[in-house]
Amino acid sequence: MDAFYVSIEMLRHPELRGKPVVVAHDGPRGVVTTASYAARKYGVHSALPMVTARRRCPDLNVLPVDMHLYKRGSVKVMETLREFSDQVEVVGLDEAYVDLSSSPVPQSRAQEIKRRIREVTRLVCSIGLAPNKLMAKIASDLDKPDGFFVLDDENWFEAVGAKPVKLLPGVGPRTDERLRSSGIETVAQLAEADLGLLESTFGARHGAGLRDRACGIGSTNLNEEVKRKSESRETTFPEDVSDRRVLRDTVDRLARSVCESLGSNCRRGRTVTLKIRLRPFKTYTRSRTLPAHTADPETVADTALELLERFDPQTPVRLVGVGVAGLVGEEVTHQPGQLAV
Repeated sequence: MDAFYVSIEMLRHPELRGKPVVVAHDGPRGVVTTASYAARKYGVHSALPMVTARRRCPDLNVLPVDMHLYKRGSVKVMETLREFSDQVEVVGLDEAYVDLSSSPVPQSRAQEIKRRIREVTRLVCSIGLAPNKLMAKIASDLDKPDGFFVLDDENWFEAVGAKPVKLLPGVGPRTDERLRSSGIETVAQLAEADLGLLESTFGARHGAGLRDRACGIGSTNLNEEVKRKSESRETTFPEDVSDRRVLRDTVDRLARSVCESLGSNCRRGRTVTLKIRLRPFKTYTRSRTLPAHTADPETVADTALELLERFDPQTPVRLVGVGVAGLVGEEVTHQPGQLAV
């Protein structure tokens, strides 16, 4: 989906269409969650600090995050995809893989998906059609927004060979830096790189995997049974907090929010984790595994508060979070409301 959160917000804020808009947790330490394409022209993008975003675009329109609405929109999108295939792998609220290998006309089928999503949600998406998930993921980003791109072995290097290696999934800043130090900057250069050099630099498995990805080699198997292993909530304070009562109230609230979500999805967890970030950006976690799985807010909150007391931060707290891991149980599908608002 293209600029998913912002696009949904435009359904109820049509007066902002075409203007630079972001969905964000605003404030001195807020960051951009999603940016409209008009905002991106100013260099505003996801994960950018709001202070920087406002400096780059003084006329920026900021909308608060409404995750409940975005989840409803996601449900409608995924339900629409399942009209076209029994095999759908959901990888986020706004992204999924759909197996169209049984269709005699996959390009036409993919175009039908685009039309159907627009009809059902009034939103647009970009689709990449390819013989494997790696190529499909990359193809979906080559023609945005509202795009459609077909990528295969024949046009792989023509389309992406000259692009930087960071285009490939799994090539983060550190890997990119190490590749560049070896004179490898483009996808084509990585595909032609000496395997021994890659394996000595990154290890046998990772080195071979990097070259495979540069050659467009990827998995064709869809994982339709992805289950969340943990649930968490966290908050960054506008100003560093030393008041123990504020910390306790925040931890209690976050714990109860996690349990509310677990309960609504018929899930329970066993390991409670407290996350604390102190100045200057030092992050600590403390965990406790309970005797039995639970989604009881009192139990989780009490455990998180006890972890807070035992940690006893001696300096002001920048961020605090509570998570529950080791989840069991089946998620339930809720009937979504109307996406159009």
